[in-house]
Amino acid sequence: MVSRTRFDESDCPVARSVDAIGDWWSLLIVRDAFDGSRRFGEFQRSLGVAKNILAARLRTLVAGGVLASVPASDGSAYREYALTPKGEALFPVIVALRQWGEQNFFAPDEPHSQLVDRRQGQRLRALEVLSADGRRLGPDDAIVHKLSTR
Repeated sequence: MVSRTRFDESDCPVARSVDAIGDWWSLLIVRDAFDGSRRFGEFQRSLGVAKNILAARLRTLVAGGVLASVPASDGSAYREYALTPKGEALFPVIVALRQWGEQNFFAPDEPHSQLVDRRQGQRLRALEVLSADGRRLGPDDAIVHKLSTR
């Protein structure tokens, strides 16, 4: 079996993030958690993923602090999975992936799910990357600056 390359020591935040949640099952589990899934069976039904793969991804997300295994909200002996603050911080990532997918993988008249503001019932505005002074930035407007330690 080929061992997976690890990036948890990389100086690149993207590489470390991909190391923590970079496979598609993990991102879809996080998406489902935002949509209200909490129990193993709910994730399994939604995703159709094999139980052993789901169990492994849930363990990894719990170990990485993205999800927490908590007592069932109904008081039963079951466990549930809840987003932690670290997991909730992935909300803009999930929104960005959703908006990118809507823009690039659906025909204009093709139906798909939409994320809406719960209070107003309106679609979310497109995410933007802004400078510290509020200017909209594109790929050519930013550069990676490596910080050195002293």
